[in-house]
Amino acid sequence: MPWARFIYGVLTQPRHTRWIAPLLVLADALLCALVIWKISYTEIDWSTYMQQISLYINGERDYPSIKGSTGPLVYPAAHVYVYTLLHNFTDEGRDILGGQILFAGLYLSTLVVVFGCYRKVGAPPYLFPLLVLSKRLHSIFMLRMFNDGVAAFAMWLAIYLFLKRQWTLGVLMWTLGVGVKMTLVLLVPAIAVITLLSVGLSRSLSLAAIAVQVQIYLAIPFLRTNAIGYFSRAFELSRQFMFKWTVNWRFVREETFLSKEFSVALLLLHISILALFSINWVSPSGFNVFRFLQNTILGRLQPVTLSKSFIMTAMLSSLAIGMLCARSLHYQFFAYLAWASPFLLWRTGLPPVLIYIAWALQEWAWNVYPSTNASSTVVVLSLATQVFGVFLNDHDEADEVVDSKDTRNS
Repeated sequence: MPWARFIYGVLTQPRHTRWIAPLLVLADALLCALVIWKISYTEIDWSTYMQQISLYINGERDYPSIKGSTGPLVYPAAHVYVYTLLHNFTDEGRDILGGQILFAGLYLSTLVVVFGCYRKVGAPPYLFPLLVLSKRLHSIFMLRMFNDGVAAFAMWLAIYLFLKRQWTLGVLMWTLGVGVKMTLVLLVPAIAVITLLSVGLSRSLSLAAIAVQVQIYLAIPFLRTNAIGYFSRAFELSRQFMFKWTVNWRFVREETFLSKEFSVALLLLHISILALFSINWVSPSGFNVFRFLQNTILGRLQPVTLSKSFIMTAMLSSLAIGMLCARSLHYQFFAYLAWASPFLLWRTGLPPVLIYIAWALQEWAWNVYPSTNASSTVVVLSLATQVFGVFLNDHDEADEVVDSKDTRNS
């Protein structure tokens, strides 16, 4: 029947996303307005952010001394600068509605970039509605105004720039995101592999140097006062998370969750999964992992032009692996996962119906508060499905490498 063929085409042919995406952005803009109008703002960290920024504006540069009612400042310097702007635009944080409107704009801007990334990799239209339906995601941006929304925007803009093979701008945007919240460090393995394959060792090292220099430049006002204090707070790796706030490991005993053995086991699991994925990630070079490393060090590796699907899959897989092996995920971490999951589920090869079911289960699990044994189990299983589903779903070599020319943009 003609109408059935038309509907099937609209749902499956990427060319239709040209008009579907703008309509969904418009619909989501109306939804954002409705959320702000009808749902009460929830105070969690905003007032603490503003208290901390007030200390910064008044001249405090010793990072451990910058504190608020719910605790010390534990984010890198770019967070301070972003929320200083928000402090100024919202009457020192008192204009909550103004802040919510700004975060609605940030949400919609990120959504536009996400749609751009999905269109560049040829994702089917039936995935796009999943990008605007997350209750938790709207809450993170407009009802909590967490800094994860800012970091998520930087992450997706970095991915978009990588898809355009704008390596310098992509790394610059990524490291600015790290400067807001260090969660984006989870992308490092994929970025390293992608740049080594695309531009070689020398250029990759220069990009890494740029990333480090940006972090140092951002932190200069605080490094001059107390460098050790800054790094110990902004990039704290030994922080002990509270069991009652965990979204992902609620189903284990609290004693296990807090134990050093559990932390080490997750770290080893993280390293092991990355090693497993490296087999696929280096395959465009035509070598196994050991030959790839050898040729890279010796300068014999010939750059290749990776497909956009390969680049986005590697970067979002690296993120999902890190979240799967994270000791504790909090609700705001869904800002990074919500827009990544539909793509990763698609790359597992699951049929559309199962993709929708898997998405719905994950969305349910992240909206259960407080988390339960059942919801946390679903969170972990959902991440595991995305990670190992992507790894096990074979793709043609043609999907990984466009050609062997050395295109070195930016």
